[in-house]
Amino acid sequence: MIQQIQYYNKLEELINSSLQSHQVLNIDLGSNQIGDQSVSSLGSALANCSNLSNLTLDLRYNQIGPNGASGLGSALANCSNISDLTIYLAGNQIGAKGALGLVSGLANYTKLSNLTLDLRYNQIGTIGTSGLGSALANCTNISNLTLYLRGNQIGAKGALGLVSALSNCTNLSKLTLDFYSSQIGDQIALDLSSALKNYSNLSNLTLDLSGNQIGAIGAPGLGFALANCSNLSKLTLDFSSNQIGDQGSSGLGSALANITNLSNLTLNLMSNQIGDQGSSGLVSALTNCTNLSNLSLNLSYNQIGVIGEPGLGTSLANCTNLQNLELVLDYNQMNESQQLKIQGKCLKLKRLVTFKINSQQ
Repeated sequence: MIQQIQYYNKLEELINSSLQSHQVLNIDLGSNQIGDQSVSSLGSALANCSNLSNLTLDLRYNQIGPNGASGLGSALANCSNISDLTIYLAGNQIGAKGALGLVSGLANYTKLSNLTLDLRYNQIGTIGTSGLGSALANCTNISNLTLYLRGNQIGAKGALGLVSALSNCTNLSKLTLDFYSSQIGDQIALDLSSALKNYSNLSNLTLDLSGNQIGAIGAPGLGFALANCSNLSKLTLDFSSNQIGDQGSSGLGSALANITNLSNLTLNLMSNQIGDQGSSGLVSALTNCTNLSNLSLNLSYNQIGVIGEPGLGTSLANCTNLQNLELVLDYNQMNESQQLKIQGKCLKLKRLVTFKINSQQ
């Protein structure tokens, strides 16, 4: 039986509703400047929703501090039947204390399988991020986890602490982590790789590592580690605005070729000082991904030119099982004729159903 979604965008209406009757609840109070006091009233109402199984709570861009977030977490601990939980708290000031308080009661959620937390721009820091991981590690039944953490000064140690702790969530099959501009660098990228080796049941992974000073060592190292995730079939990696270069690009391709079950790959390498050798080496290695059927490759704002065009086009044409291909080549050093040659080679793929190429000079 499909459960009816109850939607509220006014706190007073929720408080006056039949709280115990709610099973699927969507509360949108974003950008209302409600502050800690109103969040306390919200928490009191939610604590009485004892039959709640699915909750989406949008509190973005309010004035919620550590006490408000902690109080909300304590109240939510009473909703132990929740299986699907989504909380948007971006643009508040909950800090490390608030983040830990928010998730402290989740260990009581024995049925929780899907969790999304949007904690962007909340001054959580390194300690808060590591603690967040430790708390979430107690949610052993989570299979689908999404964490948006950019703008929190989490640092390399925070990112590593989080990923290491989450390896205890042995039922994780789908994971999304946003580590944009978190000062990770090559060494921590390698350390993250070691932690990711333990994610044995992972089938779908999205990692945003853009703007992190990752170079020729860190990117391939991460790729080789993912080969240990034997069930991984769908992978999205955002390495845009790093320093991967030709060597790192070719190495990343070789690493990803070892993920034997990979069928869907989205790879963003925009603005990474990749030239002819790196682009050709990357795609040449990907031809060894024999199960790859869907590929989205962003190589814009690099240094691919006349020499790179033949190798890039030929290598893509050798990915014989591709059904869907998207190629972004904006702002490189190829002219229109060279781009058309790549397009012509790709269109010869016998199994190709959809093809899209973006190029602009």
